[in-house]
This record gives sequence, C-alpha cells and structure tokens, in this order.
Amino acid sequence: MRGNFQRVTERGGWGAHRTVGAAARAAGDGAVVSVQPGVYRESLVLDHDVTVVAEKGPGTVRLLATHGPAVSVTGGRAVLKDLVIEGVSARDAAVLVRGGSPVLEGCEIAGGRVEVAHDGSAELRGCTVRDASGSGVHLTGTASAVLEDCTVRSVEGHGLTLDDAARVESRRTTVERTTGCGVLMAGESTGVFDDCSIGHTGEAAVLVIAPARPLLRECRLHDAKAQGLRVEDASRPAPSPAPAGDDEESAAGRDERRTRLEKCEILRTGEEGALLGGSADVRLLDCHVKETGGAGIVATGSCRVRLDDVRLVDVTATGLAVMDKARVAVQGGTIARTGANGVHGAGQSYVLLTGSEISGTGYSAVHLGSGCRAELRDCRVLDSAQHGVRVENGADLLAEDVRVERARMTGVDIEQADAVLRRCVVAEAAVGIRLETRHRPLLEDCEVRSSGRSGIEVAPATGAVVFGGLVDASGSAGVFLDDGSEAVIENLEITQSKGSGLVLWSRARPRIRSVRVSGTGKNGIYAHEESAGVLEDCTVSETGFPALYFGVRAAPVLRRCLVRDTAEDLSQAEDAAPVLEDCHSSGVKAATLPEVGESGAVAVSATGARRAGPERQANSDRDGEPATGEDQLPRLLAQLEELAGLERVKQDVASLVKVMRLVKRRQEAGLQPPPLSRHLVLAGNPGTGKTTVARLYGQILAALGLLSRGHLVEADRGSLVGEYVGHTAPKTTAVFRRALGGVLFIDEAYALVPVGQSTDFGQEAVATLVKLMEDHRDDVVVIAAGYPGDMERFIDSNPGLASRFSRTLSFDDYSSADLVEIVQYQAAHHEYRLHEDTVTALLRYFDSVERTERFGNGRTARQVFQRMTEQHAQRVADLEDPDTADLALVLPQDLPPVVL
Repeated sequence: MRGNFQRVTERGGWGAHRTVGAAARAAGDGAVVSVQPGVYRESLVLDHDVTVVAEKGPGTVRLLATHGPAVSVTGGRAVLKDLVIEGVSARDAAVLVRGGSPVLEGCEIAGGRVEVAHDGSAELRGCTVRDASGSGVHLTGTASAVLEDCTVRSVEGHGLTLDDAARVESRRTTVERTTGCGVLMAGESTGVFDDCSIGHTGEAAVLVIAPARPLLRECRLHDAKAQGLRVEDASRPAPSPAPAGDDEESAAGRDERRTRLEKCEILRTGEEGALLGGSADVRLLDCHVKETGGAGIVATGSCRVRLDDVRLVDVTATGLAVMDKARVAVQGGTIARTGANGVHGAGQSYVLLTGSEISGTGYSAVHLGSGCRAELRDCRVLDSAQHGVRVENGADLLAEDVRVERARMTGVDIEQADAVLRRCVVAEAAVGIRLETRHRPLLEDCEVRSSGRSGIEVAPATGAVVFGGLVDASGSAGVFLDDGSEAVIENLEITQSKGSGLVLWSRARPRIRSVRVSGTGKNGIYAHEESAGVLEDCTVSETGFPALYFGVRAAPVLRRCLVRDTAEDLSQAEDAAPVLEDCHSSGVKAATLPEVGESGAVAVSATGARRAGPERQANSDRDGEPATGEDQLPRLLAQLEELAGLERVKQDVASLVKVMRLVKRRQEAGLQPPPLSRHLVLAGNPGTGKTTVARLYGQILAALGLLSRGHLVEADRGSLVGEYVGHTAPKTTAVFRRALGGVLFIDEAYALVPVGQSTDFGQEAVATLVKLMEDHRDDVVVIAAGYPGDMERFIDSNPGLASRFSRTLSFDDYSSADLVEIVQYQAAHHEYRLHEDTVTALLRYFDSVERTERFGNGRTARQVFQRMTEQHAQRVADLEDPDTADLALVLPQDLPPVVL
C-alpha cells in the first residue's frame, strides 16, 4: 500500500528513497514527496495524484533527464513545486504532458520545452522556461494550459506555440528573447492573455494563423524585429462583408471568433505594429500602437478589422494602411505624428472612420486611391504636411461632418475619383477644396475658411455640384472654375475673398443659382475670356473692383442678379458679350445696370447698356448652355446624316425625333404624352459608330427639351461592378449620377451578365440600374451597346430590362465604299487630299479584307488613314523643297504595303 508521505535524498538512507521516481511510485494518491537538495539524474514518469516538492525551496533540487523528457505526465493531477527540471536536448521536451492535469509551481524548466499534447492539461504558476529550441511551451491536439506569473525566455524558436484545437490561459506572463515569434497560434487554437509582456522577439511578437483566435487584455507587445501582431490566413474564404461598419449586436456576436486585443500596447517594432491579412477577423479596443519601424496597422487580403478608441502615434510610415479587399471600421481613436500618410486606402478596400482624429502626418492625413471606398464621419484632420484628404485614381469618398484644418497643400483634393462631402469644414489650408475628375463630386453645406489661395477650385474639364455652404476669407479667389469646367452651384455664400469671389476661366460653363458674393478684394464675379454659363438670382456686394467683370468674348447669361453697396457694378472688355436679364443695382456709385425697380433684359457693350435684340436672344451657343433649342435640330440631324453608312440607323433616329416632337407638342398643349421609352439598345460589331450615334442622340433629346444637358457618360463592366459584396451598388450609382441630364452609354453591356455565372456581381449592377432608371426616368437615358446576339442575352437576364429597352437599333458593318468615305472624311478633317488612284487602291484593299471578329469597321479605316499619313510624311521629308500641294496630296505610294 502506498504511503501518504515520502522522502528523497541523494544518498538514500533509512526511510528515504534515492530517486524521485521511486518515491512517486511508492506514494499513494494525494501523497507528498519531499525532495532534499541535490542533483537527481532520472526521467520521472507520473500517472496519479501526487505532490513533489523541493524541501529547502526553489533552486535546491535539480532533476536532470537521462533520456527523453525529464518529467512525463500520463494521468492524474501531479503537483511539482520549486524544482529545476532540465531536459536532455534543447530540441526535445523537458516536460511532456500527454494526459492528466499536472501543476508546476515555482519551477524552472531548462534545456527543452514544455509540451502538452492530446487531451492533457497543465498549469504553470510562477515558473520559468528557458534555453529551449523550437518552442518554449508547445500545446497541440485538444490540450489546454494555464500560465500564471511565468517567464518564457531565451528560446531558439517561438516562445509559446499552439496548434490544432489547443487552449491557453496566460496571466502576468513574460515571453522574451526568442529568435522566432513570442506567441504562435495556428489551427483552431484559442487563448486568453491577461497582463502579459511579449517582447524582444526575432519575428512577430504574436503571430496568429486564422482561424486561431486569441484574446489579449492589457498586454504589451514590444521590441519585436518584425511586427507586434501579425494575423494571416490564405486558406479560408472571407465572410461576406457588411456594407458598413459593424453594429454593436453583430460585433458582439462575432467577438468569439475574432482575434481581439483590449487595452494593449504595441511599441518599438522593427516593422509594422500590426500586419493583418488573409481572411482574418480582428478587433482592437482601447489599444496603443506607437514607435513602429513601419506602418502602424496594415490590413490586406480580405480581412475585416475593427478599431475602437485605438491610438496610432509616432509611426515611421503610414498610420493605418488598408489594401486589397480588406475592410476596416474605425470608431474614435487618434492617428498622430506619422512619417507618411495617416490613413492610406488602396485596391478594392473599404474604410470607415467615425469620430476619429488624424493629425501631424508627414504626407496626406487621408490618402485614398486605386478604387478604395471610404466613409469619414464626424472626424478631425489636423496639421498634415501635404493634403488633408486626397482621393485619386477611381477611389470613392463619403465625408460627413469632417473638419480639416491647417493642411499645407489642399484641404480636400479629388483627382480622377468621386466624392460626396456633407457639412464638412476646411480651414487654413493652402487651397481649400480642389476637384479634378470626370466624376461629378458633390459638396453639400460645406464651409471653406481662411485658405491661403482659392477656397474651392474646379479644375479644367471637371464637373462638380455645390449645394449650400460658405467660402470665407480666401487668400485669392473664393471659387475658381477652371478652363472648360462645368459646375452646378446653388445657395453658396462667398465672403471676404482677397481676390475675386467667383472666377469663371476660359470656356467654363457653370450653372449658378442663388450665390451671394460680398466683401471681395477684387471683382465679385470675374468672367475670363470666352467663358460662358448661366447665373441666376445672385447677389454681389461690397467689392474692391467692379462687382462684375467680363473678359474678351466672355458670354455668360445673368438673370435676376443684384449688385449693391459697391463703387462700380460692371466692367468689361471691348468684345465681351454677356447677357443680363432683369439684373439691377442698388447703392452703386457708378452704375451701369438699372436701379432696383426698373425692368428689362440688357446686354452691355463697352460704351454702356442697350436692350438685347432678337439676334442676341437667339444666339444660344454663346449663352453658356449647350445649344438645346429646336432650332439646333437641323444641325444635329445633318451631322447624323453625314455619317458614313448606317442608313437604317439614320431612318430609325429620324422616326424617333418625329415621335418625340409630337410628345413635346402634346405636353405643351396640356395633353398626356403617349407611352414612350427613350432608352435604346445599339446592336452591332465594334467600330460601327454606336458611340457617335449615342452622343448625337443625347444632344438631339436636349435640343427637344427632353434632357437638360444631353452629355454622354461612357461606362463598362469595370466602372459599374465591384469586387466584393456591397461595392457594386455604390459604383453603379456614382456613374449613373454623373449621367443625370444626359446619356449613360454602357459599352459591351452583355459583360454584366457573364454566361453561366448567376451569382456574379454584374447581376447586382443590372438590378441597381433598373431601379435607378425607374427613379430617374425623366432625367437620364440609358443606352446599352454590344454584339447583337449577346445583347439579346443581356436583355433577357432581368425582367425589368425588357420593359425599359423596347427599341433596338441595328448597326450593320460598313461596306468598302463606306470605309473609303471614312478615310476621305479623316483626310479632309486633317487637311489632306487623296489622289483618285489612292481612292481606287483603298477601295480594292477594303474589298479584300476578311471580315472576322477582329475587324474594326470604322476603327480599321482610321488606322489605315493614320498609317497613310506616316508613309506620306516619310516620302515628303525626302523632297528638297515641298510646296503646299506636296504637303497635302496623298499618293498611292503613300499607302502602307499591306494596302497596296
């Protein structure tokens, strides 16, 4: 029968054992084995409840393995106290637990790892594990362990490794001086770490390979040569992302399968503070990331990240970088003192920032590009070395209640991207807001204050929509509309600009209504040479220069505008041609406009005012709007008729014009219009003129008054369809919004519904288009174009398409004579003349061309003409003194060899 107390001494003796193993075998369940100081060379195996304790305290008893692990536990609840346990080899286990639930208290394990395998369970309290290789503590299978007040150090490999379905609870534990990671978690493992310190690691302090899911609370991840935290997973698909940040209920429900850090510090890392990738799901709450060698937090792959009250400060590179298809939601928190951007978004990623502050950034505070979609709500952006917010290259921004202050470049800069800004404030930037894009960004109730230069700049050939808001105290112009720009501005107030309040540069064609300009250093409204546009119900007052200035050939239309309380109301160049309808002055010392109370439409010449005659009223091309009167129809129909070939298309369009004229007459007479769908399908091979006809069709509808602008917006699958759930509808809506008032032309529309892919995101684009076409049926015309057979499949893909696209125009391939005509048109347009023999050779060539799927129709003709001009240039360059005829005449020898 086993006894309840056993003693062990090195030399044995009466009533004592010479080995710990012998004493343990002799001890009954619950017995205590007391070990005298000494070195015991044996491999101890424990399989029942027993306590082994160093009688004289820590460090007095050394247990040295002779083979295999120094301690093996296969069952029971063994307790080992104050022992020094040394393995045979650092690469092997010094303590191996395959079953049971041992407890190690105050022990030092050296020269090998602690391994807990199978369904074993171990507790280490106040222990040190050192000088192991591979891993300091390794948990596999369904094993579990508790580490409390322990130290794992000096490991050639990882400090703590978990895989399979292992579990760990670690409290007040230190892991340090490892050549690998401090903690490595893989498989389905889980872990809770409280008040732990993990640092001085050769790789990441904590590496998580999803779906492993640790919870770290009040931990310090520091002095890692790589990242403080790295989460990766290349094997599991990402969960379907929600369109915005998590609500509280869904976040709480997902926390059980997330990597979570709460009140943790990540500092002094060699690379990123946290690198999060794969399909990982990560949440950081009230954490502090600082002094990183790379970016603060990087999210890549298709991971999902939530950051609540996280502080990213003193970061060498970017504070938060979101790449690929990652989705990051940030609530509160601070990003400050970064070496590069505060937030950088790229790829097809999504970023949501709510109630956050970004300050002191080395580059732009927020930089979005390459298709990234971002939302900023109730945020502050301060003291950026470059732009406050920079959006470019197809990115999309929604900003609401955001304040941007002291950006050294532009407060908000949008270039070839889209943006919606609502109730935003931009203060003390070099330029307040700058827009340069083919999209039509929206600024709603925004304020721009104390800009060093312009308050709002709309770049050349850019459209923008500004509703409400204030531009105050700009260093130069309040609002600058650059060459060829098209802006819609309503209910905006422009005050105290040191330059002019509103500047219309060359060929700018804005629509402006109810804008108030006051207190300017120069003109209130400055219209540069050849500018145009329509300004209605505007008020200009207290200007340093004349309230209104019109440059050479400037021809804007001003209706119901008022100039008051200034020295001079109007000045203009000699051949300026503005139209002022029902405009007045009040309290103006040198007035040209009639005083308030007088009426009449006036056009102002260099010598004074005169009544506008009928010839001026009819000159719609100079009034700042696209020529939209019915008197423009003959010109537009003539352009259509001049196109080579396309006889059936010309007849169909002429028939449509007659029908639409009737529709308009009935409406004017107060009668209900007949049912009519203006949307079209253009079916034909490439290069048959579909885009050209679509553009003319929009202008014709505008001339009839059935569209407000008649412009053409081109789109394809790439501009409408997103890369992940929730991205397609916003992309499609943004493109559709740009087409309001005109034509949305979708080339190769059948690509939205690929054959055999019923779950493709293109179906979402089609559904979105159908709804938008219904919601805006009077504001936009949609034209879908592509190969005839494929277009039938496109229409059949959604029941709503068939009812909206009830008319198809068929574009036949060009005949050889048509192609020659196109070349002749190109030659005349570029001031070349074709010899008769050249025309004959061209006709012979086009007759011989095989009409395969690669044949480009009109595109082929234009390419042939380009090659002809190149051959012509080489021939004429060899002439000694070519005259004008030589420079213009294209001979047969100028045709490329393939043509001859």
